[in-house]
Amino acid sequence: MTIALQLASLSKRFGSHLAVNNLTLQIFQGSLYALLGPNGAGKTTTLRMVAGLLQPDGGDALIFGHSIRRSPNQAKQLLAYLPDEPLLYSKLRSIEYLEFVAGLWGVPATKAQPRAQELLQQLSLWDVRSDLIETFSRGMKQKLALAGAFIHQPRVIILDEPLSGLDAAAARVVKDMLADYVQQGNTVILTTHIMEVAERMAQRIGIINHGQLIAEGTLDELRTRSGETGGTLETVFLELTQSE
Repeated sequence: MTIALQLASLSKRFGSHLAVNNLTLQIFQGSLYALLGPNGAGKTTTLRMVAGLLQPDGGDALIFGHSIRRSPNQAKQLLAYLPDEPLLYSKLRSIEYLEFVAGLWGVPATKAQPRAQELLQQLSLWDVRSDLIETFSRGMKQKLALAGAFIHQPRVIILDEPLSGLDAAAARVVKDMLADYVQQGNTVILTTHIMEVAERMAQRIGIINHGQLIAEGTLDELRTRSGETGGTLETVFLELTQSE
């Protein structure tokens, strides 16, 4: 199997606090991977280093073999990163925003326009395509930011709490989009505090605590490790993080 993302002894320190500690991990192409951990475990710091927004103090992250440190342009071209509080340009209209983001990625206008239309329709934003983003609700902004992540059709999408602010109907649409994207051979990496989402959607799950990977595998493998045979992911997660 092809490795989509490889973390090799990745480390990050803020002052005296070691946020990510020698993290090593492999995530394969065509999978949805959930990276879980308590608040402050190092999840967001890890994802920001993978996205090239933070410089690691040690180690490396490779996107399909391209080092985020040695060949950042090639690595970043293959991925999209959606933070838990995405930055949007409030004075743009939604269709303008997507065309702007597509331009940043070098997507030709002839491809960007139909792609933007497809995404806005898929996320039930087509009827407000000419409205200013500043008039949008939080859930609408979250959906638009997700469309921006998909616009250049990256091979790896990294999502930090992607369902935050979404109602049940919108969350279902987003989950279906992610499942379809994985079926097409792409890779989705997400963090979430909604254990049911990770339990139902993720092929593999990594659990980090204090910046270190403490458990990794399928849900059944994590159940075996925790001794919670037949337990929910929430039960397994609490057992592993509290015992650790």
